[in-house]
Amino acid sequence: MPASSQNALFGMGNPLLDISAVVDKDFLDKYGLKPNDQILAEDKHKQLFDEIAKKSKVEYHAGGSTQNSVKIAQWMIQEPHKVGTFFGCIGMDRFGEILKQKAEEAHVDAHYYEQSQEPTGTCAACITGENRSLVANLAAANCYSKEKHLDLDANWGLVEKARVYYIAGFFLTVSPESILKVAKHASENNKIFSLNLSAPFISQFFKEPLMKVMPYVDIVFGNETEAATFAQEQGFEVS
Repeated sequence: MPASSQNALFGMGNPLLDISAVVDKDFLDKYGLKPNDQILAEDKHKQLFDEIAKKSKVEYHAGGSTQNSVKIAQWMIQEPHKVGTFFGCIGMDRFGEILKQKAEEAHVDAHYYEQSQEPTGTCAACITGENRSLVANLAAANCYSKEKHLDLDANWGLVEKARVYYIAGFFLTVSPESILKVAKHASENNKIFSLNLSAPFISQFFKEPLMKVMPYVDIVFGNETEAATFAQEQGFEVS
């Protein structure tokens, strides 16, 4: 990938605004949180995100698996800015505006599909001492629309401009048809398409959309557990 080429790297996934702050035990107890854990938000956590955002030393970062990867790639490349392009869905709200600002500060060329039905996805990092309790609310991240965003000429032009593609398996739960369209484009144009297995449940419960994309994948990322689960689900012999 030419280091000087803008929009050479394309990522698409679930954008989350990471909200990080130091909290106390009472805060954890109020929302039924363990000091060191990762969970998806339930109804009882709805007020948590606004409450943690009011903490005195709150930090915001553009997050989500794929957006983080694009952001780190941009940081490693440094110049020029906007080598990395990112697509995903956010809400028309305050957290969405902050997310756009943070993506811009990271020099990522983020083009979000904005809708008003769901709020911007968030991930609260509740810090106590050396521990970190993560609470993720996907919300708008689940609402990405191929027809209303990816298929638009201006957006698809950015896909065509890219030479390398990276998408996390998590996005198979949201818009597998979008992943497939991008993967086919990469294959037909001799470009590099990479996919992250993301988590064991992707190989277990999203096997069909995963295997529809797999013939177009050049590079598969995954840790030992994810690889073993994939192999098991595909009937490979594993020792």
